[in-house]
Amino acid sequence: MNAGGTDMKFVRVGLALAGMIALIAPAHARSCKAASSCREAVEMWCNGYSGADRDNDGIPCENVCRTKAQVDRIKAEIGCDHR
Repeated sequence: MNAGGTDMKFVRVGLALAGMIALIAPAHARSCKAASSCREAVEMWCNGYSGADRDNDGIPCENVCRTKAQVDRIKAEIGCDHR
């Protein structure tokens, strides 16, 4: 096998490992600062990131989510029953 083939093998293995880590990474490894949209914030919250709504007002990541109505609409769209 040539050096180029070996390099590609390492790239494929690295990408596979990165994908597996992303799948098993806990929700709390994320943060509201990392959320780029309210939908992303609601998805993190619904998937276990309890730090998203520290004041318990039903609005996670208030840096991207502005209203409870917005959050409730997204929750309905994605099938989240988080309370």
